[in-house]
Amino acid sequence: MRIGGLTALGFGVGDLFRFQRLAADESKPFAAKAKACILVWLDGGPSHLETWDPKPDAPVEVRGPARPIATKLPGVGINEWMPRMANSLDRFALVRSVTSTLGEHNFGTHYLMTGHKPSSVLEYPTFGAVVAEVRKPQTVLPPHIAVPHFRVGGSQLTGAGYLADERRPFSVGGDPAKPNFQVRDLDFFRGLSLERLSRRRRFVNEINDFGRHLDQATRTRIDPDLERAYQLIASEEAKRAFNLSDEPDKIRYQRYGGRSLGQSCLLARRLVERGVPFVTVNHQGWDTHDNLYTRLKEGYTGAATPVGLVPVLDRALSGLVEDLQERGLLEQTLVVAMGEFGRTPKLNTAGGRDHWPRVFSVALAGGGIRPGQVIGASDAVGESPREQPVTPSDLAATIYSLLGIGLDRELKTADQRPLRITPEGSQIVRDLII
Repeated sequence: MRIGGLTALGFGVGDLFRFQRLAADESKPFAAKAKACILVWLDGGPSHLETWDPKPDAPVEVRGPARPIATKLPGVGINEWMPRMANSLDRFALVRSVTSTLGEHNFGTHYLMTGHKPSSVLEYPTFGAVVAEVRKPQTVLPPHIAVPHFRVGGSQLTGAGYLADERRPFSVGGDPAKPNFQVRDLDFFRGLSLERLSRRRRFVNEINDFGRHLDQATRTRIDPDLERAYQLIASEEAKRAFNLSDEPDKIRYQRYGGRSLGQSCLLARRLVERGVPFVTVNHQGWDTHDNLYTRLKEGYTGAATPVGLVPVLDRALSGLVEDLQERGLLEQTLVVAMGEFGRTPKLNTAGGRDHWPRVFSVALAGGGIRPGQVIGASDAVGESPREQPVTPSDLAATIYSLLGIGLDRELKTADQRPLRITPEGSQIVRDLII
């Protein structure tokens, strides 16, 4: 019946088998092009119209206060407040047609960070948790690190989802741009030495062993937080990874800038350089319902040098990719810059833009991405996808494939129920991949 139906539509038996092979190939992993991923998370929902997808010919209430600037890609413009990105856009791929149905921060964040629409009964694991689950550790450093923390989308997402607590991201807990920057769990508490910590660790493990002997059904296990703290404190290698003062000023400040996002991106580079497979750089403040110009461009009224969200992103993201490339790490490190949705195609009465998930943009580089291109397009006012819509599930499928993780890979919930890492029907955006 299937063959007959295809024949009636003009397809032969050979076409049927070709379609079957394509469907099967969709779930197979690529040879892993990316050994690591840095997710630059723009928490709150960045405006696509003031970053990657300006609309200079639209009415002023749509196009907003910024104009586009020419880039390394002929005919492609981005926001004029991003000159460094414009000069390095040939290293990036832009997806201008990402589309979602979820315009609330927590729901949108869950969808973009997992590829799954949120469920009332289940939290899905984020990309970092899945990578931590399927990759063997290469270092004493945690496999998923959040800089400076993982308070994303209203702080309701654990990061581990239905996986074990060990798969939660390790939050650095401090701002790398601060002079007194410290990492939690990396130093001793007052009066605590490595010998005392080791003794305490053995004591806890013996108590757990005693509990297991009393009740074989008890699933007591070694305290993962205590184990991680011990490994970090005992490792000089781990401490060096977080020591940004090792970096020359030319790299640390001139390339990345001295703001939190830039220093967080620098720390992310140092971590993947030392074998950490997934780093989430969390940059908050992109929920610009009012005073959009000041918050995105100037940072504060009267700023002599712009310190708004967009110029800071411009320096940090371009600096990160340039640094990775110079160190020979870009081909094996996937960089993704995105938030949970875009902003409305029309400015509101408070001079801002509200939540808009129907279409927005994502920037990617390295790790097997084909650079120097734009995938998809929004319509004339940035309201809806005009061509090649890409869902968060499709984006997740692409990220996992670049990391060498097959889309039909199943992980198990606490009650041993197997679940795919991507939803049925998710499609790899093959134009993005080399």
